[in-house]
Amino acid sequence: MRKGGSAVTVIDANHVISVSKLRKRFNLEAGFFAPLGSYVYAVNGISFCIGKNETYGLVGESGCGKTTTARLLVRMYEADEGEILFRGRDAQNENQNVRGLKNYDLKRYREKVKYIFQDPARSLNPRMTVFEVLTSGTRWSINKSGEDLEKYLREEAAAILEEVGLSASDLERRPAEFSGGQRQRISIARGLIMKPDLLICDEVVSALDVSIQGQILNLLLDLKSRREISFLFIAHDLKVASYFCDRIGVMYRGEIMEEGSADELWKNHHHPYTELLFSSVGGGKECMETSAREAPKPESLKVSGEGCAFASRCPYAKDRCFTENPELKNAGEKHLVRCWR
Repeated sequence: MRKGGSAVTVIDANHVISVSKLRKRFNLEAGFFAPLGSYVYAVNGISFCIGKNETYGLVGESGCGKTTTARLLVRMYEADEGEILFRGRDAQNENQNVRGLKNYDLKRYREKVKYIFQDPARSLNPRMTVFEVLTSGTRWSINKSGEDLEKYLREEAAAILEEVGLSASDLERRPAEFSGGQRQRISIARGLIMKPDLLICDEVVSALDVSIQGQILNLLLDLKSRREISFLFIAHDLKVASYFCDRIGVMYRGEIMEEGSADELWKNHHHPYTELLFSSVGGGKECMETSAREAPKPESLKVSGEGCAFASRCPYAKDRCFTENPELKNAGEKHLVRCWR
């Protein structure tokens, strides 16, 4: 396992959630008879925090650990090491240790931290009506019954649908009757109906046309402004993340390589991998030599060395980069970089 985890941020009253030295590994080979001892470290000691009414972006290529990180936050996966602390709007002085939550406490936490998936066609049950999609989980958390419950749920579902740009008359339709952008609006509505403190958006615009992407991003910005909600925004497009996010962590092979405000990363990014991501979408500094180098194959992701995770693709790599893993260090005000340069 590489040494040199991300800088640790202690949660305070302005943080909704804080992650400290989080790690998750998977066996390299699948199957019951797969040999043990060969692992991929999908998340390798990352730390970050998300403030109230703040959008934090995790950006990187496919397989860098972004989605695994998000799923660790909602306990879809269980972390091997590290700490996740949560302080919602209704929290008292103490923060909740998410990894230790069970039963009712875990249920309440998941009502406050909602996950929006990349592909709404797969995450929305095609046999349910939109009303059932929105309320199937909510009805078990409301202290009402009978006609009062049904009336309340229908009013809430209608209001949420209209808030995301659809109509209350759509409640009895099924997801297959909508376009991709409209289905994503339904997914957002489902996440909002419990009035969460944090929305995790996992590549929510990557499968949509460019014009529809802009509509969904503007909808999320509007919701953030009106509801004062926080976001964890996962994307592979650094340009999109720079438009939508307040702060961004650039992730590679389970580690955060660079972190800073969206404006700072756009104007003054330092890490060669951040250069690569910007150059791949036609923005920022060019790093063509890095672009030409292929990403490592899965078997090379076994963490056996002590060097920088990006060294094998970096055009600036020196001997030290292959033997020592740099820590995140300050490169300006609230700007962190993991690089010996």
